[in-house]
Amino acid sequence: MTDRSPSAAAVTRLADQVHGYVQPDGSWYINNCGFVDAGDHTVLVDTCSTERRTRALLAAVEGTTGRPVTTLVNTHHHGDHTNGNYLVEGATIIGHRKTRELMVAEGIQTFEGIFTGSDWGELRSRPPEVVFDDRLTVHAGDVTIELIHPGHAAHTTNDVLVWLPEQRVLYAGDLVFNGGSPFALMGSVAGWRKALDVVRELDPAVILPGHGPACGLDVVDRVDAYLAFVQKTAERGKAAGLAPLELAKDTDLGDFADLTEQERLPGNLHRAYAELDGAEWGAQIDLLAAVTDMVAFNGEPIRCFS
Repeated sequence: MTDRSPSAAAVTRLADQVHGYVQPDGSWYINNCGFVDAGDHTVLVDTCSTERRTRALLAAVEGTTGRPVTTLVNTHHHGDHTNGNYLVEGATIIGHRKTRELMVAEGIQTFEGIFTGSDWGELRSRPPEVVFDDRLTVHAGDVTIELIHPGHAAHTTNDVLVWLPEQRVLYAGDLVFNGGSPFALMGSVAGWRKALDVVRELDPAVILPGHGPACGLDVVDRVDAYLAFVQKTAERGKAAGLAPLELAKDTDLGDFADLTEQERLPGNLHRAYAELDGAEWGAQIDLLAAVTDMVAFNGEPIRCFS
């Protein structure tokens, strides 16, 4: 049985001064974080979904660096990457402008009746205080950190790539899933595929995905192939007059049958259908209908181990 407890998380060295915090097994609300140890300046990339997971993260970071976090970067607004922000006391939080806007508008989301099994603890929303639109450079000691928004919706409308050019390490946030099904419901299937070209152009030696083990560009290609599969499946379903849930139930995942969180397929198809109907990347669609179909596809509320 997989140990998904906070104690199963591990600090992984990605390069000199550069670390990942990898939480098995990367399923719903169990994300990865990262941190840069630059002497008096510790930069943390993302927090966790729950109080206990974030407290374990911060203990691991301080145990490695010997210092508290001074700067926190959020890769997007989803709660598994931001719910613990408020616990990083004394740090300045940086994120995309839309990350702040969405966190202010939505607060803490626990999705009762959709997910079961979460131990949230005490949570308080703390959006980024420093925001940017396209690019921002952070200098942490002698480490240069480039924050890059792909310019359009992808996994969400507000994804941020955290790129360390000298170390060639990329904290990809949820633009890369390693082992789990990509989830484009709140962004764009087509836009995500284009954003992966930005990742390829950076040519990272090491990628820390938002979920799953550290990887290389081969996993980026697999994410792209899955998204292409979603697009082709949606085209087939629209031509046959099938609703997204009907189509999902009728779809053989083939090469992607080993990916976890297969209940994301109907949600992805809702987004792909909207784009086939001419919706702009990241446009508002009926999220409730899509999530209801995901739960129906799963056959019950979705088990979460956060």
